[in-house]
Amino acid sequence: MSATPCYIGIGANLGDAQDTVRRTIAMLGELPQTRLAAQSSLFSTAPVDAGGDDYINAVVRLDTGLQPLELLHALQAIERDFGRERPYRNAPRTLDLDILVYGSQVIASDALTVPHPRMTQRAFVLIPLLQIDPFITIPGLGPAHAFVPGVAGQAIRKI
Repeated sequence: MSATPCYIGIGANLGDAQDTVRRTIAMLGELPQTRLAAQSSLFSTAPVDAGGDDYINAVVRLDTGLQPLELLHALQAIERDFGRERPYRNAPRTLDLDILVYGSQVIASDALTVPHPRMTQRAFVLIPLLQIDPFITIPGLGPAHAFVPGVAGQAIRKI
């Protein structure tokens, strides 16, 4: 299997969000042609551009043989397993899974945009991402650590 390193952002703020994130991490490692290579700590963050309870967030690195859209569909199936609904933009959610980075690819389609378009603006993505890969470069954008000053005002707490 030729594996591509990819990074997945995980967030939840409905129900037992910590349990959901932990169970999701285990499920990601069980995807076909996929190995869980690294996982961040869990972090608590206030919702951004939304209301509701604080989020539990994490980032994982997967080494996967799945193509980007296959991976996206697998992530959406996991979200559905946890009761994900999409009533409106930035609604509170049982589970949110985002492909942040997929190898060195830049993808812009109706179905998928990679790197994730707002990842450089979110402490809840950058801090856990840098925890597992301090030297990661975001394809087309540069070193992830260069974006940290822009999110310095966002509260994030390691659990």
